[in-house]
Amino acid sequence: MLPSTEFLSNFSAEASPIVYAYLVRHGDAVAQIVDPKRPLSVKGRGDVQRTAQLALRGKIRISAIYHSGILRAFETAQIMADILAPPLGLHLHPGLLPEDDPAIVKAELDLMEDPVAVVGHLPHLNRLAALLTSGDEKRAVVEFLPAMMIGFERQIHQWKIIWRSDESVV
Repeated sequence: MLPSTEFLSNFSAEASPIVYAYLVRHGDAVAQIVDPKRPLSVKGRGDVQRTAQLALRGKIRISAIYHSGILRAFETAQIMADILAPPLGLHLHPGLLPEDDPAIVKAELDLMEDPVAVVGHLPHLNRLAALLTSGDEKRAVVEFLPAMMIGFERQIHQWKIIWRSDESVV
C-alpha cells in the first residue's frame, strides 16, 4: 500500500535535521461484553487526559494526530487533540490497525518534516517502536501501557526515544 497523500501532504522528500514523532497507545477501554464497540472507560479517559496534560506541560507540540479509526483510538486521539490543539487537526489513517505492517508507517515517518502523533494499538505500536529505533520490528524496545505516549526524535536517518509519559515528572 502506498502512503496516503493526506498523511504525506505536509512532508518533503528531504528529511529535516531533527524531527519528532509521538506514538500513543489508546486508553483503557470497556470490556467487549459491556460494549462491543469498546469505547474508552472512565479510567481510560482520565489516563489519556493526564498523558496529554503531561505532554502539554512538557511543551510537546504536534502538527497533526493520526488514529486507526477504531473507536478507542479515535476517542484517545480526540482527547489528545482537545488538549494539544494540533493545527492540522485529527485524521483517520490506514496502516495503524493492530496487525498492520509497521514498515508502512515507518516509511511515512521517515519522510515527514512536521511533528505528529500516531494513536494506535498493540502489537503494532511495539513493532513500530522497535523498527524505528533498531530497524528490527521483533526486537522489543518498549511495552506500551494504555494511554502511554512515547516521543521519538529523528536526526538524519536515526530515530531514538527522547520522552516517555510514564517517566515524566508531574
